[in-house]
Amino acid sequence: MAGAKKAPLTTSNNANIPPPETVTAGGGKKTIEQTYQKKTQLEHILLRPDTYIGSIEKHTQTLWVYENEQMVQKSITFVPGLYKIFDEILVNAADNKQRDPKMDSVKVTIDVESSCISVYNNGDGVPVEIHQEEGVYVPELIFGHLLTSSNYDDNEKKTTGGRNGYGAKLTNIFSTEFVIETADGKRQRKYKQVFSNNMGTKTEPIISKCKAGENWTRITFKPDLVKFSMSYLEEDVVALMKKRVIDVAGCLGKTVKVELNGQLFHFKSFSNYCDLYMKSTSVSTLDPLPRFEEEVHDRWQVCISRSEGQFQQVSFVNGIATVKGGTHVDYVTNKITSHLVSVIKNKNKKNKKFDLKPHTVKNHLWVFVNALIDNPAFDSQTKETLTLRAASFGSSWDFSSKFLDKVAKSDIMKNIEEWAEFKQKKDLKKTDGSKDRRIYGLAKLADANEAGGRILRNIAGLSVVGRDHYGVFPLRGKLLNVREASHNQLMQNVEIQHIKQILGLQHGKQYDSVKPLRYGHLMIMTDQDHDGSHIKGLLINFIHSFWPSLLKVPTFLLEFITPIVKATHKDGRRKESFYTMPQYETWKQNQGTDVKNWTIKYYKGLGTSTDQEAKEYFEALGRHKKDFVWVDEQDGDAIELAFSKKKIEARKNWLRQFEPGTYLCDLEEHIKYRDFVHKELILFSIADLQRSIPSMVDGLKPGQRKILFCSFKRNFIKEAKVAQFSGYVSEHSAYHHGEQSLASTIIGMAQDYVGSNNINLLYQMVNLGGKDHASARYVPTIPMVLVNGSEGIGTGWSTFIPNYNPLDIIANVRHLLNDEPMEPMHPWYKGFIGSIEKTATKEAGNSYTVSGIIEEVDETSLRITELPIRKWTQDYKEFLESVSAENDKSKDPFIEGCRDNSGGEIVHFSVYMSPNNLSEAKQEGLMKKFKLTTSISTSNMHLFDSKGVIKKYDTPEQSM
Repeated sequence: MAGAKKAPLTTSNNANIPPPETVTAGGGKKTIEQTYQKKTQLEHILLRPDTYIGSIEKHTQTLWVYENEQMVQKSITFVPGLYKIFDEILVNAADNKQRDPKMDSVKVTIDVESSCISVYNNGDGVPVEIHQEEGVYVPELIFGHLLTSSNYDDNEKKTTGGRNGYGAKLTNIFSTEFVIETADGKRQRKYKQVFSNNMGTKTEPIISKCKAGENWTRITFKPDLVKFSMSYLEEDVVALMKKRVIDVAGCLGKTVKVELNGQLFHFKSFSNYCDLYMKSTSVSTLDPLPRFEEEVHDRWQVCISRSEGQFQQVSFVNGIATVKGGTHVDYVTNKITSHLVSVIKNKNKKNKKFDLKPHTVKNHLWVFVNALIDNPAFDSQTKETLTLRAASFGSSWDFSSKFLDKVAKSDIMKNIEEWAEFKQKKDLKKTDGSKDRRIYGLAKLADANEAGGRILRNIAGLSVVGRDHYGVFPLRGKLLNVREASHNQLMQNVEIQHIKQILGLQHGKQYDSVKPLRYGHLMIMTDQDHDGSHIKGLLINFIHSFWPSLLKVPTFLLEFITPIVKATHKDGRRKESFYTMPQYETWKQNQGTDVKNWTIKYYKGLGTSTDQEAKEYFEALGRHKKDFVWVDEQDGDAIELAFSKKKIEARKNWLRQFEPGTYLCDLEEHIKYRDFVHKELILFSIADLQRSIPSMVDGLKPGQRKILFCSFKRNFIKEAKVAQFSGYVSEHSAYHHGEQSLASTIIGMAQDYVGSNNINLLYQMVNLGGKDHASARYVPTIPMVLVNGSEGIGTGWSTFIPNYNPLDIIANVRHLLNDEPMEPMHPWYKGFIGSIEKTATKEAGNSYTVSGIIEEVDETSLRITELPIRKWTQDYKEFLESVSAENDKSKDPFIEGCRDNSGGEIVHFSVYMSPNNLSEAKQEGLMKKFKLTTSISTSNMHLFDSKGVIKKYDTPEQSM
């Protein structure tokens, strides 16, 4: 190899590697010249046609064609390349309408016998003049020379179909004969020239005279059918060509008469053209399709209809059929889908019935679009998909609200909702159980050996009843309220899926017996407190929502009750068990002073019972087991009353009519569902309301009141850990809720940062880092609910009360004592240096805008020194970082960077911006741009009054 000549360097990694020796057809080796060849562009187009006109092989595809005066979708076999060369000439004719608005005629002839096609259009013809630089006539240049076009100047905005300079030349190349005829009335010249042999040969042009007003162009060509593996123009490809002629008639509209083989196609509007499709589909569905049309812009014509579960589109860009759609179709579709999604969300905001994504809504739309786009760009020379960004379309628009409302009220929306319901049911059936299947993988499930008994919740009792016919499945906390849950919540809820599998429940099935189920009974065993009642109610609600027929099956649903309180007399002989708190309270009141001779044990939950007690319960199964029974629809109405959001007002009235002392008698063996709701579940709702909404008397909720009571009782004057104090409160105030809830309440009463308490009732040490202590120095003499505010959500009601200035409150208390008019008070938060301004006054209360502080330091920087109430420093720092150019993940940065100098209760952010961005932000408003405003309202101030009745207060003064 010493004498070998080194190959020249190239940018290719493989260029300098000698090619493998190849053998020619005759058996000899290929020469270098045979291996590496250079082709002319004409040769390359003929050698690799798929790059330019698409495939030259036959394809079978389902497409729209014109039959019997309508568009019909059918399977056809055609050659895409042949269809493309016809389309290039047709689009050229349509383009002339943009060059000469006076054009009013297009005539197409397809002669199958002679395999000859002719396309004629009037209007300004091609200039019959010699091109000074190229030295040939312009018609020859644009139809017979590659890479020539009038569309190369991208600075000139054009709404024609041509772009890359191939177009009609490709038709010429793939034709055995190609004839150009044009009349140039301006120059009074008529031109004719014939190309043949795939644009390989040409005649000299024939120039003759024409009249001054004569302007037209006709292209006649005979496709080279051999190159498309055809011997004649086959029926399917002709049908497709005819359909494209009608497309052009639909796009050009009423100002242009289009003829095909002498038959006139003249559409008054684009929507009349769309009727050809809808007429066909309506016949097949026996249901007329809705049609909504709007000429949203002089460049856009849009028609919307219904599709059956799969998105359909018929679209055109500058007369080109974009069979695969593109950005113009997305532009239209996104406007429709975003509106329909918004309507669906608003419609189902309360019950969260549907959680639909835009692509799901899109599948139910049929969109027709005819658009004129500036300098369109496509995915390939075949121009099936528009790729130009919407910002470059050269026009923008929005649908009218009237149009969008019509679509939203049509059966398109009905279709979407029906499909969503079907899809949800189908998804839910995926989690169905089955009677015979053995269940594996549920770690918490102790399945019955013969899977046909009752499901219990206490494992200790299984030693009494045995494991053959009794299964155990412990629930984690409270079950989801399925009546108000979204589809995603249902699908993602593992507990619900497990219950369905354990019982063998099948979604949508009607049950008249328990034979199809894995278990014949469902026994609920919960804590005997209010939250236990709520869990029972949620399980009943779950079954009633999906399988209401099951609740009518006798003995299917049972409950197992355990005592909530046990009293033991000091003599050791007498013992009393109580299954409800009202029952216990009545007994206690009747005992009078003798109650001190009894030892009381409160059973917080099932875990309080010992194993021995559990065994005793199961040995006396008849005493502890209760059957739920369905009498009539009043039972179902009661369940809906407790759990349906549609029954909010009825639920409020239900709670208002509650009579203290109500309870469900534990001596009854059968419990009506309505009795469970009205006598037991209502106790939870009342308790939930009481612990969520404070009293106007002292401004406290029960938990806070117990904490304050214990602070006085223990006479706290030294520090104590939150955990230690929590234990003391639990022991001395009958606090029956979680330790974490208690600790959070204690911490909340001690907080004194801006936006929390104006007067903290407990004193905190070391930022609540572990040591807190309560002080007995405070005795309320002013309405504390106004001092520190309150918020909470209970059954039927919620409340929000802002903080007010203690000095204003004291002044109004004095006014009240002196029978003087009180002064209107406005929200006030200790330490807050921003502004709180009243923005609206209504009968139900006032609205206020809470603003932080932002100031301009210079033309490139800002200083933020206060945030709105309850907008925290760390969250705001993350917001600033999300809009900073320093953050690579920021999608829309408008600041250069920021610096956080905040500390303690001091807010201090420095923000840096470009002068232009700062100027734009000032025009928009700095407060709005930097999200430094929030709003608060006094329209939802609910409190328990001195009689324990919940009441709405329109002003803070009313609560004094």
